[in-house]
Amino acid sequence: MRPGRGPFWLDRRSGPIRFPSPEYALSEPNGLLAVGGDLQPATLIGAYRQGIFPWYSEGQPILWWTPDPRAVLFPERLHISRSLRKALRQERFEVTLDRSFRGVMAGCAAPRPDQPGTWLLPEMRDAYGALFEMGLAHSAEARLDGRLVGGIYGVAIGRVFFGESMFCRVSNASKVAFVHLVRQLEAWGYALIDCQVASSHLFTLGAEEIPRQRFLGLLDRFCDLPAPRSPWTLEIGQVHG
Repeated sequence: MRPGRGPFWLDRRSGPIRFPSPEYALSEPNGLLAVGGDLQPATLIGAYRQGIFPWYSEGQPILWWTPDPRAVLFPERLHISRSLRKALRQERFEVTLDRSFRGVMAGCAAPRPDQPGTWLLPEMRDAYGALFEMGLAHSAEARLDGRLVGGIYGVAIGRVFFGESMFCRVSNASKVAFVHLVRQLEAWGYALIDCQVASSHLFTLGAEEIPRQRFLGLLDRFCDLPAPRSPWTLEIGQVHG
């Protein structure tokens, strides 16, 4: 690694990947810290513990990010709009946890109308699939008439859930899955859900932005706590708001 401000080049040939301090991340583009490395489980776990995540497109090297401010959601501050409450009361969707992790990843990887390509490349799907097999990655699924129509996946370390991506094929499906996931995490004593980068969609669900330094302090506090046994199962029943 070279001294000074990032991005830093990570050379996987020199042994285990060691990330530079997040304070060296660029402000433009916001949070770009390092380039290269690998997607091995130890690398990913080490990255998340330091508030760093991979995000890149086909043809690019692996790019590692730690934006400031950081978008997060505190489970107890989940906001459920009137229309979403109505969708929850209708109970149209069957919501499960960890029943179709690969299916959720495939849904998240599918091209979207405003996004012809995908950042969720095969090597990324394999990497998170390996974390799922280790009990560190999890999914929430929404089904309609037995068909997977929405979901979210992410990584859980201690009592922090790092949300990665969500998809929706039927209106409100991903939001209903998300609400059930958040309520279950709250019941398990999870302190924080990392949303990575803010969006208007996340703000409607109660997400907020906090300084990166505060985010890292929360990781230090909560990532070492014991986590629920894998695979996860939904223990709270149907959520109505």
